[in-house]
Amino acid sequence: MEPAPRSLLDKLWARHVVVEETPEAPAVLYIDLHLVHEVTSPQAFAALEERGLKVRRPDKTLATLDHSTPTKPAGADGKIPYADKETERQVAQLIANCEKHRIRLLGMDDPMRGIVHVIGPELGATQPGRTIVCGDSHTSTHGAFGALAFGIGTTEAGHVLATQCLLQRKPKSMRVVFDGACPRGVGAKDMALAFIATIGADGGQGYAVEFAGPAVEALSMDARMTLCNMSIEAGARSGMIAPDETTFAYLKSREFAPNGAHWERAVGEWRAFASDPGAHFDCEVRIDAAGLKPMITYGVSPDAALPVDAVAPRPANENARLAHDYMKFAEDRPMTEALVDRVFIGSCTNSRLSDLREAAAVMRGRKVNPRVIVLVVPGSHMVKRAAEAEALDRVFVEAGAEWREPGCSMCIAMNGDKGEPGELVVSTSNRNFIGRQGKGVRTVLASPATAAASAIEGRIADPRKYLGGGAS
Repeated sequence: MEPAPRSLLDKLWARHVVVEETPEAPAVLYIDLHLVHEVTSPQAFAALEERGLKVRRPDKTLATLDHSTPTKPAGADGKIPYADKETERQVAQLIANCEKHRIRLLGMDDPMRGIVHVIGPELGATQPGRTIVCGDSHTSTHGAFGALAFGIGTTEAGHVLATQCLLQRKPKSMRVVFDGACPRGVGAKDMALAFIATIGADGGQGYAVEFAGPAVEALSMDARMTLCNMSIEAGARSGMIAPDETTFAYLKSREFAPNGAHWERAVGEWRAFASDPGAHFDCEVRIDAAGLKPMITYGVSPDAALPVDAVAPRPANENARLAHDYMKFAEDRPMTEALVDRVFIGSCTNSRLSDLREAAAVMRGRKVNPRVIVLVVPGSHMVKRAAEAEALDRVFVEAGAEWREPGCSMCIAMNGDKGEPGELVVSTSNRNFIGRQGKGVRTVLASPATAAASAIEGRIADPRKYLGGGAS
């Protein structure tokens, strides 16, 4: 009898279950890679200390500094310009914990340091078929490689450190198919915002989302990571894409990737991590990629998104009215009339080399509006070096933007990079919640191209006029 067709989620789950779940108890799931950063890990390590436990598998744990680290370089005195004593303490604590438990840490002087969801793939630690967790909701990023990746809480992080396992219930499965090809000027960030707007901020709750279709297959790995990164903003547990030749080409020769005969064997195994024809999904969504436009948000949740050339909608309910009053967009007026105060290009969503190339393509030979402050923050030192080798940093600086050191920066506004009350920020990050980028700051999520175009015009702008995409 032929085995029943299985989805990618089915295959990843079955590969890692140590003890099957029951109605009374979750499954015990083995974890292949635990990523750690300085903000959510102190409590987890403290829990080990209280119980006299050690980290069970330091070799399957990888740490970096990103959230609290300043993006301004050290001063002439060599001092790192931390935002406050708390962020400095968080960094020092992770350094001490990693030294004690012999965990590899990409510290301040490490040439590979960067945002946790950027460095995992860069090092080749993120691989198809793996379970990957981190005390950060956007761990879904790593699902772009055909991995089951999701964020965990501090208590769960302590469990993984101590046991390399986690109690979990299997999520439901959702397949999101992007049919056709994206028009010029439309990329993964636009696809992500369109998807979230389609199903809502909680439409993916309880699901592991698999992205598929011609438009997804055409994406680079950088772009696939952007799409999976944003799946959490629809409430999903994780996002994933089946690995293919694009995946294998990205991983080959990276530090943690298999090599020699081990490489060929690994690729042979990785090819199996795809949904079988006829596999069951609890929910399916189809989106016409050819009909997409550059997207922006207008509210205080990522699902409040619309095409950049649309008009600001009238509030449909009380919650929408509150969001409208906060964002202050004029009803029934073009979004492109809204003046911009700051632009942020960076975060674990859009800080990779292809993102910087996209922004530079718009900024090259042009000047930032003198009213606008622009921060361009690469996601890692590897990205920074690669961008500088292509002279992208000069494009940004000559345009009037600031070129910074790697870090999370304005995405979460805890390292000193933030907007001022009342300012409108066009951001390539992942969340537009009230206060996310500073008290009273109004955030508009957008792609690197849209952010760059907005920086030039000093108002929300359609990037297609700069990219030959035929803005309507």
